[in-house]
Amino acid sequence: MKYILRKHMEEKAPLEIIYLSEQGKITQRKIQVVEIYPGHIHAFCFLRQTKRTFKLNNILSARLIKTKYDRSG
Repeated sequence: MKYILRKHMEEKAPLEIIYLSEQGKITQRKIQVVEIYPGHIHAFCFLRQTKRTFKLNNILSARLIKTKYDRSG
């Protein structure tokens, strides 16, 4: 997971994550990672339109967001 987050942070590429909140709610978020720390990340959350903190243990999945012009598959 950290590899994916670091790679996208370096490339300044947005990610889609599935996140489990402290209240037990699962949400789908589009984020752009700003900083990575042990146990958490700071990222711009496109849903909330602000910088947020996400616990690494609560990120259930992360994947690249394909653009509609991506012809790789």
